[in-house]
Amino acid sequence: MARGDSDFVKETARVAAGRPKSRSLAPLRGVLPFLRPYRGRIVVAMLALVASSAATLILPQFASGLVNARGLNAAQAHALTGFYAAFILAAAVLGLATATRFYAVTWLGERVVADIRKAVFDNVLGLSPQFFEVTRTGEVLSRMTADTTLIQTVVGSSASVAMRNLVNLVGGLILMFVTSFHLAALVVGAVVLVMLPMLLFGRWVRTLSRASQDSIAETAARGTETLNAVPTVQAFTQENYERRAFGEAVERAFVYAQRRTKARAVLTAVAIFMAFASLATVALVGLHDVIAGRVSGGELVAFIFYGVLVGGGVGSLSEVWGDLQRAAGATERLMELLHEKSAIAVPARPLALPAKPSGAVVFEGVTFRYPTRPDFKALNGFSLNVAGGEAVALVGPSGAGKSTVFQLMLRFFEAQHGAIRFDGVDITHLDPVALRKNIAVVSQEPVIFSGSIAANIRYGREEATDAQVQAAAAAAAASEFIEKLPDGFDTLVGERGVTLSGGQRQRLAIARAILRDAPLLLLDEATSALDAENERLVQTALANLMVGRTTLVIAHRFSTIQRLKRIVVMEEGRVVAQGNHAELMAGGGLYARLASLQFADSTIGSGGL
Repeated sequence: MARGDSDFVKETARVAAGRPKSRSLAPLRGVLPFLRPYRGRIVVAMLALVASSAATLILPQFASGLVNARGLNAAQAHALTGFYAAFILAAAVLGLATATRFYAVTWLGERVVADIRKAVFDNVLGLSPQFFEVTRTGEVLSRMTADTTLIQTVVGSSASVAMRNLVNLVGGLILMFVTSFHLAALVVGAVVLVMLPMLLFGRWVRTLSRASQDSIAETAARGTETLNAVPTVQAFTQENYERRAFGEAVERAFVYAQRRTKARAVLTAVAIFMAFASLATVALVGLHDVIAGRVSGGELVAFIFYGVLVGGGVGSLSEVWGDLQRAAGATERLMELLHEKSAIAVPARPLALPAKPSGAVVFEGVTFRYPTRPDFKALNGFSLNVAGGEAVALVGPSGAGKSTVFQLMLRFFEAQHGAIRFDGVDITHLDPVALRKNIAVVSQEPVIFSGSIAANIRYGREEATDAQVQAAAAAAAASEFIEKLPDGFDTLVGERGVTLSGGQRQRLAIARAILRDAPLLLLDEATSALDAENERLVQTALANLMVGRTTLVIAHRFSTIQRLKRIVVMEEGRVVAQGNHAELMAGGGLYARLASLQFADSTIGSGGL
């Protein structure tokens, strides 16, 4: 390998750093569980493969008979008719078997890839947010698309081609030995010579293939991140910067692909040259055997036909080997996602919550560090006791740990120390899904999915009726703008709800939470994007909704939490004070200082929850 190529291999190894590497095709074993349910299709494909290969191998015998026929008479002419009929039959079998094999393996490839994509997506969707702190969604999507396409190529095409050529190669070698042991021995030596470069180049191709797929994933991740932030990119006039950055990522992917293609081209060229050069040598020796009378002309023709099959099979296998190397790398990456375990483990025997939970929440000496910031305590000995049906506001400066309380309550992360209880049950003993079914969330930046308005509201409770959806929208002061839209509740809102204003998206999120009808509400600046009129309407709706339900409210603006009986002040991950608005103002301290800063400007005090 040239020095430049050696340096490139080292570079590609750095690109793929952090992931376990396989030096063989062993990762392809990960596809086997997805093949097992379709054993019947595999058997049909194998039977068709054997039939087509048998038909292919018998055709040279007809050619041998024709070449050996001399001085034809009427009886021999009749025999030729039999040869012709047999040839036509063999051709028919070859065509039918090949078509059957093609359909069976292509269907199998499509089916297996569909199953892998679903399995990977199902697993990724269950991973905790901790996984997505270190893995970009664009890379995940690249693995689920580009990498599965490589597996589809192998299962739906390359594997079949490899098996067909392998059967032809083995069958051809056997018939060659039957025809002429001397010439067949030469062919075996040639096959060995052809296999050597495949083994030598194989590891190189695999390394380059893995790096190529990683670079494609990087390109997809970069593009996804940029396209999801187009308004920000344009607002800061960074289009040229993003174009350059994406262009550089594309060029890196092209360089890796170019080197990979070069490696495969060299492998294929060497294998094919050695195969046919060896075949020519064998043919030359065979002609001398015909002259010496050791074999007949017809036998030599049949032998050459078999030699072509063997040589073509070896050359084709060299190409398939490259596909297998690429697919092994792709499978390795996919299996990493498929077998990735969530940082939040589901208990082997989860406890059950009461039939009608009250939503009581207890944080007891909780200390938590985010995985990406292990030296910083987001919560530091945090304790809080919220009774069922109580409404509590969390206030404090940015970074005080308010949002972390929500993250842990939803069990997106696991606290390193302390305990969190929901209705008296430690949440580590609950199935996270069962816990979250009893929680409704309205975030400061609500997520709206592409689809209809009704579908977005119904995301809170899938089985809700149209009447319940409409009632939730009315309670969230959303009916007024929904009814003015062309298709009402069936109006499509576009990706991330781009056709709606910020206030409209917020109201849809509130309607979703109202429809959820959960015993615990988590409200993070729930009315921050509403105008004064709609804010009053939503405040009334939320006040009615909060009756009899436990509510935790994160508030950066204090004007609308003055009515709550308990306000918890947080700083540096701890509770530093609590009480109602009047008590906290009278006591001075952090709350009084923050409130004074806000109320000093009447425009600041007009915000909502």
